[in-house]
Amino acid sequence: MNDNNNTETRHSLFPGTLGRLLAIALRECDVIRRIPIYGFCMVVFPLLTMVFFTSMMDDGQPLEMPVGVVDLDNTATSRGLIRRLDAFQTSHVVAHYPSVTAARTAMQNGDIYAFLYIPKGTADELVSSRQPKISFYYSMTTMVSGALLFRDLKTISTLGSAAVGQQTMRARGYTDRQIKTFLQPIAIDLHQIENSTTDYNAYLSTVLVPGVLMLFIFLITAYALGTELKFNRSKDWMQMADDNISVAIIGKFLPHTLIFLTMALVYSYYVYGIMGFPHPGGVWKIVMMCFLMVFAAQGFGIFAFGLMPSLRMSMSVCSLWAVLSFSMAGSAFPVMGMDAPLQSLAWLFPLRHYYMVYQTTILNGFPLLDCWWHVAALIAFMLMPILVIKKIKNAMLTYVYIP
Repeated sequence: MNDNNNTETRHSLFPGTLGRLLAIALRECDVIRRIPIYGFCMVVFPLLTMVFFTSMMDDGQPLEMPVGVVDLDNTATSRGLIRRLDAFQTSHVVAHYPSVTAARTAMQNGDIYAFLYIPKGTADELVSSRQPKISFYYSMTTMVSGALLFRDLKTISTLGSAAVGQQTMRARGYTDRQIKTFLQPIAIDLHQIENSTTDYNAYLSTVLVPGVLMLFIFLITAYALGTELKFNRSKDWMQMADDNISVAIIGKFLPHTLIFLTMALVYSYYVYGIMGFPHPGGVWKIVMMCFLMVFAAQGFGIFAFGLMPSLRMSMSVCSLWAVLSFSMAGSAFPVMGMDAPLQSLAWLFPLRHYYMVYQTTILNGFPLLDCWWHVAALIAFMLMPILVIKKIKNAMLTYVYIP
């Protein structure tokens, strides 16, 4: 009885289509206020996600990763190589082992990520130009640490032979310029575009955080529609919209859109304004991406519920799609390196298009025209509810909730 009175009051206060939109939006604000899960999934968890990922990689890339050494030569040359390895930013020599077996056991136990093996007689063979062999072993269980340590260990191996060659040529009377030309005939002038410091935080957080935010948008969108059936509120909701499903959906998700847009803008200000992530594309493209991300994610969530008007099934589909998005976005493994069917499947994930627009226009500063097809795909996700809107209306008016 009270619900009917509240409905009539809202209609009298807000006449017309705009009034119905505002009345439904106020009704949804009351639902958000009363049910804690909305506050946690729309505000608390997104904020925690932002802080967690950006603080976890605050150093930009892993530093001082533990490395072991098996130095059976124990000469000034081998000790110099070890000191150079320890001086690298990403490597830290934490232990010396008596044998390869002991070092391998330590790596298998997770005590070290890699080790350098210098056999006995290495220095003597270097001096006599007999090409000694030094070995390094590294774990690729974690790809980032494995790749970085491989770089350091390979550099050390190269420096060892160069140091001996430098001493030999200097003893023969070569000048420093001649020695440099001989040891490095081609000088490398390296320029890393945009992310010049190889900051993994700027590279990964800009995909992981929007991906998690999309996950929450997917789930909350399907949950908001499913609970209308579960708690038998769907007919009241449709009555407030005068059985106009478009008005009902727009009014219902207006508060959701404002809250998620606020979270997206807060995230953008935090990473680009406070943390200083590179964004040569400009502010207006960042704001545009926030709108596209939120609307595309909401469109997919509504579409998923329209395909299967069930709280449990729609949320399961949204969860699966959101989790797969992290693999199909192309940030961890390039899509062009996947099999052809997977490359086609990647087009069905909003996060993939968000990532492509981000790296093209925001990170690299290229014109929006260079990725217009990805922008069009995000707009298509926004419009997907049109395909199932009649089915959603039928579900709200006739379906009976089955747990």
